[in-house]
Amino acid sequence: MAGNRSRRRLLAAGIACALSGGLAACGGSPETSSKGGVVTVTVNGMPPKTQPVDRKYFEEDVRAFEKEHPGIKIDAREGFMDPKTFSAKLAGGQLEDVYYVYFTDPSGLIQRRQGADITPYVKDMPYYEDIDPQYLKVFTGPDDKLYGLPNGQYSLGLVYNRALFAKAGLDPAKPPTTWEEVRTAAKKVTALGDGTVGYADYSKNNQGGWHFTAWVYSMGGDIAVRKDGRWKAAFDSDAGRNALDALHAMRWEDRTMGTRQLLQIEDVQKMMGAGTLGMYMAGPDNIPTIVKQFEREYDEYGVAAMPGEATLGGGNGFMFNPKASPEKIRAGIEWVQWKYLNPERTEFEDKRAQGNDVPIGLPLDRLFTGEAQAKRDAAHEKYANVPTENFQPFADRNGQLAQKVEPPNAQQIYTVLDGVMQAVLTKEDADLDKLLADAAKKVDGILATVK
Repeated sequence: MAGNRSRRRLLAAGIACALSGGLAACGGSPETSSKGGVVTVTVNGMPPKTQPVDRKYFEEDVRAFEKEHPGIKIDAREGFMDPKTFSAKLAGGQLEDVYYVYFTDPSGLIQRRQGADITPYVKDMPYYEDIDPQYLKVFTGPDDKLYGLPNGQYSLGLVYNRALFAKAGLDPAKPPTTWEEVRTAAKKVTALGDGTVGYADYSKNNQGGWHFTAWVYSMGGDIAVRKDGRWKAAFDSDAGRNALDALHAMRWEDRTMGTRQLLQIEDVQKMMGAGTLGMYMAGPDNIPTIVKQFEREYDEYGVAAMPGEATLGGGNGFMFNPKASPEKIRAGIEWVQWKYLNPERTEFEDKRAQGNDVPIGLPLDRLFTGEAQAKRDAAHEKYANVPTENFQPFADRNGQLAQKVEPPNAQQIYTVLDGVMQAVLTKEDADLDKLLADAAKKVDGILATVK
């Protein structure tokens, strides 16, 4: 396995093979980028001063990395990839050597040749072989070359109230795995009365469209597909209709979604925090928000994987300036691997975070497979301060689901799909076929602008 390889170090320019990270190719002397043979790499993604703890950790890590890698200097900057200014920064020579992107960015950046091909530089990267292939695929171009590395990911599932499940006669350790089971559980929770709602969903501020996308994915469909070089809407399909049928049935037949609609994330989290909601679609990262804002306890909640066969996932990573020299790319990859893709540091990071009210043990950022992920899991288990067994249903099943990213021009599409969600949840006589067909025409127009 890649994790058992010796750690080599990229010490200085002029050395044909790196001596620590295994990232420099043999057979030539890389060019120097600064005086004294030290490679200076500009990177973004440094937390702002308004996040003092994260900023402190980041600065500590930079110092530790530079101590271990005396041939590399990290010039860290705040900020992320901004589509509005990106091209101008690249053209003007202001773009960092290593820049932060979301999973929705790489496809377009690769097509526009705005990211460097890093394929030759990762062959000996520690733990590279253990990175989950589906996340590397996000950074893989049509030419099958690699243009970036992931450093974080999320997947939607079901957050649920374990106490309400138990009170309703449901087993909190065995949450639903199909939408039919969700309907059954929602009915039992709603039957508890006193204003209890079995299942809630979003339908405004683009959040409805986001969740409708997740519904369609879980039903085996797509929101958009690329064919013959063009993107087209794909949700006017069996999967789209099945998603609307399920929502309509829970809202109007089962009466398990409550009467108040046009909800967004804050509304639903408030319901969960008040103990009046059984389930809603979300990722494990919602749990700390609920616990802190509403003074609840972690053991009150569980997380299940998304019902069905796929889930909407997202995340972030780093790509590399196409104008960067080979030695800067090698050094940048060394930094990304050491800082973000390093199971060897997981225990240190968990121990460091213990005293800062950081939840440890939630099933987040599962970027690896096999032994590498097992090593990270073992560290999280050792320092866990949350009941990890409550989130095991998510961890056990989420890896079996297809992880699908957001469509191109996602936010514009979500605005259209908000209207679909709102109609289904507020109009009992909504024409589902017409809703899908009309929305598809609008989305086709949005997708026509995608290059």
